[in-house]
Amino acid sequence: MKVHKEGTGLLLSLFTILFIVNMSIYYTIGKGVIFYTVLSISSILFLLTLNFFRSPHRRFPYDSEGLVIAPADGTIVAIEEVDENEILHKKCLQISIFMSVFNVHANWFPVNGTVKHVSHNNGRFMAAYLPKSSTENERSAVVVTTRNGVDILARQIAGAVARRIVAYAEVGEKCHVDEQMGFIKFGSRVDVYIPLDSEVLVEMDQKVTGNQTPIARLAKPAGN
Repeated sequence: MKVHKEGTGLLLSLFTILFIVNMSIYYTIGKGVIFYTVLSISSILFLLTLNFFRSPHRRFPYDSEGLVIAPADGTIVAIEEVDENEILHKKCLQISIFMSVFNVHANWFPVNGTVKHVSHNNGRFMAAYLPKSSTENERSAVVVTTRNGVDILARQIAGAVARRIVAYAEVGEKCHVDEQMGFIKFGSRVDVYIPLDSEVLVEMDQKVTGNQTPIARLAKPAGN
């Protein structure tokens, strides 16, 4: 398991700070309850941060044509028909995945296609599991147009702890489900907006794995 590039700088800085703190205590106070307590807390903090920035290598094991794949690890917290008025300007099915601080926080493209739109909106940092976080929190949006001309919107949403969203997508580039779309630092959420005639393949409170779990099947184009 490798460390994600978004975490290398933070991990090095954190290790340096914790090392200095622990060595300072060791050389001024010596071994004792205080030293071992601080050392234990430092080790746990560093390991938790290291675990957060893990970056597993994943490949979708089947043919992804016509499928929408989970862009993130986490729990399904919303499956509903909504009016998406910010970008797509039409009714869609919204499937939302909430990521806890213990989930992998890399995000993958949900479908193969061409990136049509990339945007970022500043906003609030309320808890990511709340419905209003989709429209009021700090967020980035990526629209991918499939080979059959279907627009799929994936929205990365910051949470109460998350303070940075990274989107790698660029307008006009070809993208594939096995490629990372971005990264969100600490607890957060990803919403996926798909056509109303899509078949939903997940249910509420289901655990999903990014780039592994199909969450929907798109309707076949007319004539196929």
